[in-house]
Amino acid sequence: MSASSAVPETGTPAAPASPPSPPLPPSPSARLTGRETAVLLVLCGAIFLEGIDVAMLNVALPSIRADLGMDTGSLSWVLSAYVLGYGGFMLLGGRAADLLGRRRMFLLWLTVFVLFSGLGGLAGAPWTLILARFATGLAAAFMTPAGLAIITTAFAEGPRRNRALLLYAGTAAAGFSLGLVAGGLLTAISWRWVFFAPVLLAGGLLLAAPPLLPRDQAPARRPGERFDLAGAATATGAMLLLVHAVVRIGEPDAAAGRTLAELAGGLVLLAVFAAVERRSAAPLVRLGLLRSGPLLRANLGALLFAGSFFGFQFTVTLYLQDLRGWTPLQTGLALLAVGVDAVLAPTLTPRLVERFGIVRVILGGFCLAVVSYALFLPVGPGWSYPMMFPTMILTGLAFALAYGPLTIAATDGVAEEEQGLAGGLLNTAFQFGAALGLSAVTAVHLAATGPDRSGLDGFRAALAVPVAAVALGALVTASGLRRRRAAS
Repeated sequence: MSASSAVPETGTPAAPASPPSPPLPPSPSARLTGRETAVLLVLCGAIFLEGIDVAMLNVALPSIRADLGMDTGSLSWVLSAYVLGYGGFMLLGGRAADLLGRRRMFLLWLTVFVLFSGLGGLAGAPWTLILARFATGLAAAFMTPAGLAIITTAFAEGPRRNRALLLYAGTAAAGFSLGLVAGGLLTAISWRWVFFAPVLLAGGLLLAAPPLLPRDQAPARRPGERFDLAGAATATGAMLLLVHAVVRIGEPDAAAGRTLAELAGGLVLLAVFAAVERRSAAPLVRLGLLRSGPLLRANLGALLFAGSFFGFQFTVTLYLQDLRGWTPLQTGLALLAVGVDAVLAPTLTPRLVERFGIVRVILGGFCLAVVSYALFLPVGPGWSYPMMFPTMILTGLAFALAYGPLTIAATDGVAEEEQGLAGGLLNTAFQFGAALGLSAVTAVHLAATGPDRSGLDGFRAALAVPVAAVALGALVTASGLRRRRAAS
């Protein structure tokens, strides 16, 4: 699913204000140099930080509710505020990395991440914690696409970049998987350490990053050009409304009329954004980039894969803790097998990509995920862990095959000055898909759990959502494979 067939750049290319800094020393093969490895370790540390931060908080929510006296509605906003900041500003964050400097944006927003994660650990009231989570999500929205763009511009396109991206994706998965276990251990001490531990990790990254990360190249716009404020405002407003509306779908007391109004408002702002970009001399998003079939399929696939994975993980967590009475630590250990992706992504996946191509490997990941989630559909009230294990290990394998190659497909062939934007689009798709998947499984679970039905009926109905989403993703990916065959 390469984006190399994207629509060519239109208009006069922007002249750089000054010569770009030299790239990292070249490597003749897929083996990374020492300098490249050091740069990659810093960037992998940042994406690991993001994954472990989210995962640890999920496990700590019951303790936070008890300590701060939060009701269920307020507690849900601890998660929703992060998603709102992350998904709402991701597109702007990706383009800001291209225009204002990837290294500069990465270091600035990593600092903001440290400050507000620490504030979350010191929170004595619900509103302080919710504010801290929103600001942390906002920081991640600018930091993550900047880090991804540094990889895609510092490593030459081909085997070396593919290897770097697969290592990066495996680290993200490891952060999420290990975060479930670490969250259980830290919550046993105090839930506040769920916030303080990322501060320590991020502080180490801030010390290591400045001398290692390559200097920013010249901005991708001509001197004197104005930043596309109208495009930034309409894009961010549209994403905020859409993400908030999607989050509200899963809330049992959400007013349907208000949710529909927010969805409509978000779609209207998207239409206004498109009109603004067509007339802008220096658009925030070059609309020609969005006409690339491979890029669109990669982002749609990422949305569906993230929705299925997070919807499945959320449903299984509720099943194990609410229905089975497992502790957070037991739940984290049960899901640890999914973290096999951290081992397979940098070892097995590159060989499969080289042998079969990106599209076929992604399709294999989607097909494995269909089988994995479907195996859990007949879950019973007394299932033993060996009965669950095939789903856990197949889910990790599916993640290894799909997540990293989707990242490659969404950035492959994109011009260097638009790599930040491509990363922002991809991460927006992942975040929007995660929010949509969580809301969908929650809504289906509530609808299927009635006074005359057992809680298990709700879980089984909710588990059908990930199966349907990942099956649709497989169809989207297969359509790209058919088109490539027809073109050949």
